[in-house]
Amino acid sequence: MGPKAAEKKRKVQDAEPESDDEIAPDFDGALSQSEDEFDSDFDDNEHEQDGEQESGSETSDDEDEEGSLLSDDIPSDAEGDKAMGKLVLEDEEEELEIEIPGVDPKRPEKDDGDKNYRIEKDANGNERYVYDEIDPVYDSDDSDAQEAPNTIGNIPMSFYDSYPHIGYDINGKKIMRPATGDALDALLDSIEVPKGWTGLTDIHTGNPLNLNDDELELVRRVQMGMIPNELENPYPETVEYFTGIEEKMPLSAAPEPKRRFLPSKNEAKKIMKLVRAIREGRILPYKPPEEREKEEEEEEQYFDIWQDEVPQEVNPLHIPAPKLPPPGFDMSYNPPAEYLPTKEEREEWEKLDPEEREKEYLPQKYDSLRKVPGYGEIVKERFERCMDLYLAPRVRKNRLNIDPNSLLPKLPSPSELKPFPTVAQTVFRGHDGRVRSVAIDPTGVAVASGGDDGTVRVWELLTGRQVWSVKLSSEEAVNTVRWRPAKDSFILSAAVGEDVYLMIPTHASVTPALDQASRDILSVGFGYATNGQQHGAAPGKEPPAKWARPGAKLEDEGVLIRITVRSTVKVINWHRKGDHFATVSPSGQRSSVAIHTLSKHLTQIPFRKLSGLAQTASFHPLRPLFFVATQRTIRCYDLQKLELVKVVQPGAKWISSFDIHPGGDNLIVGSYDKRLLWHDLDLSIRPYKTMRFHSEAVRQVKYHRGGLPLFADASDDGTLQIFHGKVPNDQLENPTIVPVKVLKGHKVVNKLGVLDMDWHPREPWCVSAGADGTIRLWM
Repeated sequence: MGPKAAEKKRKVQDAEPESDDEIAPDFDGALSQSEDEFDSDFDDNEHEQDGEQESGSETSDDEDEEGSLLSDDIPSDAEGDKAMGKLVLEDEEEELEIEIPGVDPKRPEKDDGDKNYRIEKDANGNERYVYDEIDPVYDSDDSDAQEAPNTIGNIPMSFYDSYPHIGYDINGKKIMRPATGDALDALLDSIEVPKGWTGLTDIHTGNPLNLNDDELELVRRVQMGMIPNELENPYPETVEYFTGIEEKMPLSAAPEPKRRFLPSKNEAKKIMKLVRAIREGRILPYKPPEEREKEEEEEEQYFDIWQDEVPQEVNPLHIPAPKLPPPGFDMSYNPPAEYLPTKEEREEWEKLDPEEREKEYLPQKYDSLRKVPGYGEIVKERFERCMDLYLAPRVRKNRLNIDPNSLLPKLPSPSELKPFPTVAQTVFRGHDGRVRSVAIDPTGVAVASGGDDGTVRVWELLTGRQVWSVKLSSEEAVNTVRWRPAKDSFILSAAVGEDVYLMIPTHASVTPALDQASRDILSVGFGYATNGQQHGAAPGKEPPAKWARPGAKLEDEGVLIRITVRSTVKVINWHRKGDHFATVSPSGQRSSVAIHTLSKHLTQIPFRKLSGLAQTASFHPLRPLFFVATQRTIRCYDLQKLELVKVVQPGAKWISSFDIHPGGDNLIVGSYDKRLLWHDLDLSIRPYKTMRFHSEAVRQVKYHRGGLPLFADASDDGTLQIFHGKVPNDQLENPTIVPVKVLKGHKVVNKLGVLDMDWHPREPWCVSAGADGTIRLWM
């Protein structure tokens, strides 16, 4: 199609009117650049159109002929020959006639020197124009033309080894074999490697096969494992086909089956397998190789323990390691019958602790040696053997001849530590059954006792005569009796079941003034607790204790007050001033420890929760401290600051009783596991000394309150052990503890011996209450 025809078509297209509806008002000015370009093209077309109009009729015939050629109609042969014979060439502006179809038109004849072709006859006798081959040179436009391809096809190149050529080009000419250089040229080529050199030979041309930049890049990408085409995206964006298309109708309107709402058991099994594997460590979270290698290096740390070892000279005193004894008959795989353990011996051996067993194995019998399994304790045995050799060095030592008695501490003679009780002076009889408790009054003239018969009796200390008695209960026993420590009154307290009674016994030493003073102390508290209601108790709650009068019958006998608590009282201990006393009920749980105020008739529960079962309690003799003993520990509390001060750990299995030294810095503890323990409160919470002198449980321990360095304990073996315990004033010195006397006299009844004891307030005397129903005074 000629350029004029193209101009005609463009003019037709430009002449089509544009619709106003296609233009949006919002685009005003947005397309100004495209409009300017369009106007410039339109002006050029107008100039060209004006030039054509000036030509007028000169070109009308030509345009008609071009229009006929541009039409889609197929002309006939005659018309085609006539049309093809006249072509208008715009560059040369001359007409060429075509005589033969498919052959270049004849141009005006030129000189022979300008012709680039020659005329030859083909096989049919027709003329054929053969053009000269273009020899591309540096300044030629065809400088990038490839060499003539070899057209031999799939014929092997080995067929041309005996010929000077290697094939034929597209014109049938021989492609000559390229000249090969000598060895020197090959060496130079190997040294100076040109770009794209491969060291291969093209099978079609015989020339060295070199690669261009694109081919080299393709080879590099293939070697690197990359996609050959760098323009291709290996990770295209995913086309979400199923999620991107909204389905209007469901594929199936069937209701959902029930199995889709129930958890899959197979999946649950798989998940549990994975969870179990993760817990057992068979599946570990992924970690990069660098971190894994680093962890392995950190775990596998080896130390040379002999790197600083210095060679030592042979010690002449060194003894070689003793050899193991040879195996005996019991180690045989087929031992004699007398070495095999019986069923009872085997059960007894299995019940023993591994440390207490005489042997680490039991003899076993097998039919043959091949049935003997591997010894499971071989690693442990070898380890213990190595530890024995390592921790027990063997050196020859000279035996020292030392008298064993010289190693014992030098203690003073008991005769030098007198006075202390040695004999039973008086025996008090009158109780039916066991005597559970005994106490000497602060003046030292009367002894009070309580027993299983439910009575409280008062005796003269020196004569042993009973001076007063009252029966508090016919069903329950009197668990404990204690005197009020102040000398301005003559008040006795006794615990029977859940009741605590306060009474004024009749005695020759009690004057009317002393009796009235005692009654005033007991009755003054009724002003604080009117009508038996507990003062200070929360409204709507039961008070921890009820203070009331016991009744006319007991009041006539001297019992003035009855205090009822929530559980059975086992222990009563008074404060040194006489206004407070503590009671302990081991089965009371939260209310097991109670502190009672005599002047206000007030009872308080100091602990909301106590760790362990309370066994006994006591006030400090000098400071505002309160000690509470549970089964295994003794806790010290500050009554002013209301905080825990110290926890004493005697190490006993079950604490029975304890007492505080009058100086306040030492403590003795008795336990049901036959031990007596001395504690230095300033030194440690652990016992300073542990003494085991009894074959049965220790029931009671007491310090002497009159200034004598004595203390004693009472045991179920029927004996009392008297000790000399001196606490020095110098804190750098340790206490002196010497056992001086064992007092025997009580009988053991139903495995119960001495149940209670008490010291005289001034003299080195003590009284004891036994399960045999007697009370004994030791002087």
